[in-house]
Amino acid sequence: MNNIKWSENNLIPAIVQDALTGEVLMLAYMNEESLKKTLDTRETWFYSRTRKKLWNKGESSGNKQKVVEIILDCDCDTLLVKVIPSGPSCHTGKNSCFFNEVAKYKKMPNRQILFEEYKVIEGKAKNPKEGSYTNYLLEEGLDKICKKIGEEAAETIIGAKNNSKEELIYEVSDLLYHLNVLLYNQEITLDEIMLEIERRAEK
Repeated sequence: MNNIKWSENNLIPAIVQDALTGEVLMLAYMNEESLKKTLDTRETWFYSRTRKKLWNKGESSGNKQKVVEIILDCDCDTLLVKVIPSGPSCHTGKNSCFFNEVAKYKKMPNRQILFEEYKVIEGKAKNPKEGSYTNYLLEEGLDKICKKIGEEAAETIIGAKNNSKEELIYEVSDLLYHLNVLLYNQEITLDEIMLEIERRAEK
């Protein structure tokens, strides 16, 4: 706290980032009081420059942000707040406030695609569509899902044994999709898987 360089308005910008996916979720401002409340409650609190008051993220929507880590930048005038969000961070319903593309010079892989695929599976479970393969698997239940995972795992092995990069990429993608369906069926989130992988990495 003593190292922070507050602005003339006694504020500091806070970049909020998903601690698990790395996605930048939003930018807001904190004053000393909101930062202290954030540290005390482990939920994000900000200062509204328009309303001139503190606000707790998710206080009306329920989309809270559990704080995992707070980092001060090299100039001590910007905060990076890593969180685990319980829902969309943007008031529009988007995961992130940053979705209005200005320029894009090279197509990059979407590193959050497995999380997005999980949400699609969840959405289809809640709003079934006729002819949906995902709905078919969920309706058939655990035995069918596990059978498909066994088949896809075998096809992945065959792809590797065939020394075919294209075949292996295709089969691994199929396997990951079916594992995502299994996780949803068992009420396990990808966040929980990532935390377990992180726990192992720390060893």
